Amino acid sequence: MKIPISVLVVIYKSNGDVLLIERADRARFWQSVTGSLDAPDEDLSVAAAREVFEETGIDVDRLPDGALSNMHHQIEYTIYPEWRFRYAPGIIHNTEHWFSLQVPDDTSIKLSPREHVSYQWLPYQEASKRCFSPSNGQAIQQVFSTNPTRSE
Repeated sequence: MKIPISVLVVIYKSNGDVLLIERADRARFWQSVTGSLDAPDEDLSVAAAREVFEETGIDVDRLPDGALSNMHHQIEYTIYPEWRFRYAPGIIHNTEHWFSLQVPDDTSIKLSPREHVSYQWLPYQEASKRCFSPSNGQAIQQVFSTNPTRSE
């Protein structure tokens, strides 16, 4: 059973392009990297780095210190009914913690085909609108609104 605590990682380049990945189990559902903790006591940053590697092939440990940043923001959302079977009976809410990750402009992506079928780099304004989850779009906007050097 999945733990109802997760991470969302907004991956971006120096030019403001943001990586979106399309879910394998839901066509046209574009999102940032997301994933649940593997254990209730798993460190959030460790979970974020693990999910980034599993879903994109990007090894956070090979990036400069500080590339992965905890945004110190969390939301609680209602889990879509069709995905509740993954959780213990009665679990309908998930707490999601937001992270950002700046990657080199020449970063290559290797998707996990079990989870995602396509990816694209988009300007952050467009990426925030393309996400199926409004909170994912808000996370993207927050990355670029909290640090002026990241925007345009």
